[in-house]
Amino acid sequence: MTPMTRRQMLARCGMGMGLVGLAPLLADAGDAPADTNPLAPKAPHFPAKVRRVIHLFANGGPSQVDTFDPKPALARYAGKSLPNSLKTERRTGAAFPSPFKFHKSGQSGLEVSEIFSHTAKHVDDICVIRSMHAEVPNHEPSFLLMNTGESRLIRPSVGSWVTYGLGTENQNLPGYIALCPNGMPLLESQNWQAGFLPGVFQGTYVDTKHRDVEKLVEHVRSRTTGPADQRKQLDLLAKLNAMHRQDRPGDPQLEARIRSFELAYRMQTEAAEAFDLSREPKRVLDAYGPGDPARSILLARRLVERGVRFVQVSHGPVQPWDSHDDLEVNHRRLAGEVDRAIAALITDLKRLGLFDSTLIIWGGEFGRTPVVELPTPGSNAGKVNGRDHNHYGFSVWLAGGGVKGGQAVGATDEFGFKAVENPVHVHDLHATILHLLGFDHERFTFRYAGRDFRLTDVHGRVVKEVLG
Repeated sequence: MTPMTRRQMLARCGMGMGLVGLAPLLADAGDAPADTNPLAPKAPHFPAKVRRVIHLFANGGPSQVDTFDPKPALARYAGKSLPNSLKTERRTGAAFPSPFKFHKSGQSGLEVSEIFSHTAKHVDDICVIRSMHAEVPNHEPSFLLMNTGESRLIRPSVGSWVTYGLGTENQNLPGYIALCPNGMPLLESQNWQAGFLPGVFQGTYVDTKHRDVEKLVEHVRSRTTGPADQRKQLDLLAKLNAMHRQDRPGDPQLEARIRSFELAYRMQTEAAEAFDLSREPKRVLDAYGPGDPARSILLARRLVERGVRFVQVSHGPVQPWDSHDDLEVNHRRLAGEVDRAIAALITDLKRLGLFDSTLIIWGGEFGRTPVVELPTPGSNAGKVNGRDHNHYGFSVWLAGGGVKGGQAVGATDEFGFKAVENPVHVHDLHATILHLLGFDHERFTFRYAGRDFRLTDVHGRVVKEVLG
């Protein structure tokens, strides 16, 4: 009798997605050391407060002069050409003052737009970097730069680097989860790719438009096999996988596939609870507010609370903050979808004792021009009430462990066009994030194709002014 191949065995076992355990099963049986798990918690280069990250990605490019970088000079030039000019992606016109009022908040008196009035209540915990700059005014390369540190080539994402370096604190959930309602953002899984790192460090995507946990996480439960039978099948498959792996040592794709099935099996016991928002008290649900973006932020809190290392929350499947027209209406609506939830997230993390060990990041891939965008074919529908892309200067804020809140770092010019004081490149932001997590970004490397690669490539500096 010809023995079944591993593929045939998997096809005939009648199991759900995640019933292929390997490392933990072998470790439990004493056939392999427990420390072979690449997602086991690891220590960074030096002690650090931050142990987990929530990245609130406002994809599309929110306008800095309408959110966290007030520019009263624009009102003086309203309807007039600015005295300075920079190359923009499309035709632009006169100065466009912000339609929103800015207010001083907290003991620090840091100014924040009225559309983020709830977030402003926590401004003393927030450090706004007002002098961010990127490389080009296009979404795709800027998405990659912000998420992977490289605007053209395939490179591991920030979350993949973090889970590679630190592992995760909960072996029953992915160490890196990407949340986005109603579909993936632009460039899809490239935003959370593992690149040349082992595939086990790639982010796991969850569409947060779903309420039912079995839709949130497909095949999270086996519908055909009970726990006792699953246990027997897993024991057998562990032996088959071990035999299969002996003939293919060091195959990263095989290792990643086996571990993904293994993780999916373990998720059956914990994912249902982690993603079930009905377990939250009504006062908490009310604090975060309605809508899918707010639900995503609450889910992020539940995930880091359960030991997930890195959670990215994308605001919408496309570039919702890309306000080429109707900026006042769109920015007010978009901020309204997340403002209460951001404030509730900070409050919740403090209540749970997690704020000082969690890093929160908010921002987009670039900013927007302080001048109005003029109508062009296929752009802004003939309206003159929006802003074009601007990579020369924009804002990103950080809060949580190791961050000195209640301050603005760097500055753009008087109109908010270009970073002129303490410019901070995306590489510098990444170096600072890694430093807060306990890593020297110049020593944090992975050898691939004969070269030691790092998230910051050959660039980057730690922005010490951010550090508390």
